[in-house]
Amino acid sequence: MRIGDAAAAAGTTPRALRFYEERGLLRPPTRTAAGQRHYGPGDVARLRVIRELLGLGLTVEDLRTVADRIHLLVENPQQACTSCGPDSPGPGVVERRLAAIDDEIGRLTRLRDRLAHRTGQG
Repeated sequence: MRIGDAAAAAGTTPRALRFYEERGLLRPPTRTAAGQRHYGPGDVARLRVIRELLGLGLTVEDLRTVADRIHLLVENPQQACTSCGPDSPGPGVVERRLAAIDDEIGRLTRLRDRLAHRTGQG
């Protein structure tokens, strides 16, 4: 399928597909005789996993460090990210991202408490 069709099937844009390819999250697709990108069902499945992981708060940079293991989640979507093995970068990426989210929750909670106190609503 063409880039627009693959992007639509994965819930994203053609520009995002090119960006993921540039960043090494997607392998360069095959090309038609006319030079157009051609994507298969496996590419769309990988895109869906990438989009899911980004939606969970991981960054493109996080995914770059584990790009060689994304296929494991494509093959087995129920697999936990940490089950890729103790020596894999996956668990470290997830732990760092969770810590960053926890830090942000703490910062926002403190901000909320200060605002509530300042306005007499807390």
